[in-house]
Amino acid sequence: MTTAIVLKESHPYTKLYPLEVTYRGKGLRLKVSVQSWLTGSLNDSIAKMLVNNSHLTTTQLETLLIDILSEDFAGKSLKYDEKARLRLTKANISRGAFNRTLKQAKENVIKSIYTVLLLGYLGIFESTTLDPYVEIANKLQEYVSAYKRVPNKGEEPDERLKAMEIIREELEKSLKQLSNPSEGIL
Repeated sequence: MTTAIVLKESHPYTKLYPLEVTYRGKGLRLKVSVQSWLTGSLNDSIAKMLVNNSHLTTTQLETLLIDILSEDFAGKSLKYDEKARLRLTKANISRGAFNRTLKQAKENVIKSIYTVLLLGYLGIFESTTLDPYVEIANKLQEYVSAYKRVPNKGEEPDERLKAMEIIREELEKSLKQLSNPSEGIL
């Protein structure tokens, strides 16, 4: 008799899509679990819009997520060639290609953080020019909170679902406006 143990972890990067790892005896369908989670995360409309306007490509984000979260799924340390096999592409990705993409992703994240630090150092955050971005950050937090309170799929939709849809639409509209450089925000 095999007992199923379900482990749930919440990682700071997975507020919308918390990890849920299922172990059945000794068998673990790691690739299916990771790829299912990645597909859901990367196909989220808000995530798509954010990645399209970030310094990360979708491939870099996917690689970074695999690097950070795959060991949570596996419950053990993974080698980079094992992580490379978790990518969504059907082609085999070499460990070297995975590591190059991971390095690019990490460099882009670090550069983005340094940009934020530079703007803070120069006092730009004290200016009202970044207020629209602060508003978006607050709306994103509101959306995440509403998403966490969504009832199970078998339950009747209620006001929370309607509120979440309104917040998502507002977010998409605001993100589109902020991603247009001609709006003159910065």
